[in-house]
Amino acid sequence: MTSRIYGWTPDSVNALNIIDVVFSDDKKVRAAWKDLNEKYHVTNPDQQQLKKIELAQYKLLDAIANALGYKNKITWETIQNPYMPDGMARQIEAQKNMQQAYFNALDGVSRIVQNQGKPPKENP
Repeated sequence: MTSRIYGWTPDSVNALNIIDVVFSDDKKVRAAWKDLNEKYHVTNPDQQQLKKIELAQYKLLDAIANALGYKNKITWETIQNPYMPDGMARQIEAQKNMQQAYFNALDGVSRIVQNQGKPPKENP
């Protein structure tokens, strides 16, 4: 619940990996985890699939909250609306953009290296 704004973190992965142990007797939680886990196994998900993953994540959090006795205290609205300061959101977006620019630069360098030693293409 606390790391849902960050995407993948070591803590969130660890939390997912212990669900089958911690909630071994809770069929609803384990079914929600199974559904989410199946949705995670999509290569290059499109926007619609990403929305389905997000919904499955929220359903898992809801099932866990209910299993822990927070049924009337942690609402669906609370789960879907985590707090993230605007500055943090901008920082995450800037980091994502810098990482993409880095990958683009590496791809460009890789293409240049691959073309070394090949004769230049002639213009017609």
